[in-house]
Amino acid sequence: MIDAKEAISEKAVLIGVITQLQDETKSEEYLDELEFLTHTAGGVPVKRFVQKLDRPNPKTFLGTGKLEDVRDYIKTHDIGTAIFDDELSPAQLRNIEKILDCKILDRTNLILDIFAQRAQTSSAKTQVELAQHEYLLPRLTRLWTHLDKQKGGIGMRGPGETEIETDRRIIRDKITLLKKRLQTIDKQMAVQRKNRGKMVRVALVGYTNVGKSTLMNVISKSEVFAENKLFATLDTTVRKVVIKNIPFLMTDTVGFIRKLPTQLVESFKSTLDEVREADLLLHVVDISHPNFEDHIASVNAILTDIKSDDKPTVMVFNKIDAYEHETIDEDDLVTEKTKEHYTLQDWKKTWMNKNDVESIFISALNKENLDDFKELVYEEVKKIHIQRFPYNDFLYYEYKEE
Repeated sequence: MIDAKEAISEKAVLIGVITQLQDETKSEEYLDELEFLTHTAGGVPVKRFVQKLDRPNPKTFLGTGKLEDVRDYIKTHDIGTAIFDDELSPAQLRNIEKILDCKILDRTNLILDIFAQRAQTSSAKTQVELAQHEYLLPRLTRLWTHLDKQKGGIGMRGPGETEIETDRRIIRDKITLLKKRLQTIDKQMAVQRKNRGKMVRVALVGYTNVGKSTLMNVISKSEVFAENKLFATLDTTVRKVVIKNIPFLMTDTVGFIRKLPTQLVESFKSTLDEVREADLLLHVVDISHPNFEDHIASVNAILTDIKSDDKPTVMVFNKIDAYEHETIDEDDLVTEKTKEHYTLQDWKKTWMNKNDVESIFISALNKENLDDFKELVYEEVKKIHIQRFPYNDFLYYEYKEE
């Protein structure tokens, strides 16, 4: 029987690499994010292991010597899980498990596990289950061979032992079944979108945990679940919003993340369709996060992947209440001013001030600058609205509002 306490809070070591494509600073950033992911999944990170390599070892990810150091630490400190900050191949998983003799998770498995926790509706559960099975299929041999070592806790939610014990054919049949089920869901969601008529659609997009759901709650006066954890929102939420005389639909979507598993991008197609069919994107950014520019780049990359990078977009820099910058002493003539020293006013004078980029700085939590935000959204929606509706219809909305 699984110890509930062990399953909820299990100790883990985090493992990453420094390569030519990923320097020390980037490696540290990714491990910080991996630590947050681990906490979100219910794990307790206790130590990090990092190794400099030209590229990850194709057999064991780390060098043999470093992996032995990890093994010794795991045995000495009774660690149950090792989490790697990249997707491991089936061969790497098998080889590492033989050496470390504990539960091995990679970044993809960890993210899938969090999605499994967060999924609430039938649609989200089906999408996550499909992604998990597609991840499991090439790794089925490992799971079969080492089933006796499996315990509960992070990385073990979802399809469960009964599915793992089956053969590849049944897993493939299950994937086919889930894809058919998703096709049905996709058709239902497409009908729902069609039934919304010609109303302007606005989609909130952004990195995970930037405050999209909080902003949705404030603007639509609804109660969308919001929490200071990664992927608090999985299910797409659509609300009707009226600013001044114009009604429009606002959609809260799943948050993006660096190294987002390809299985999830594919299985969450119906969710991402809300972004594809939006008329206006509100790209929400956590300005208080030290790596927010990298987050913007990651979101833009995914928008490009789903062919939504050419849509009208407003950059919404959220959490200005939490923004802090480093200061330079007036007598310090050596330290050069860098982005870490930028005030919010400094940032507003950078690329954020370009004519082709509409941007605004707000705090959804403290409701700062929300009137300006509403005015900006109103003007952008109005442009689309006037193009879509005859002039008389627009006058009707004005009259009705009065």
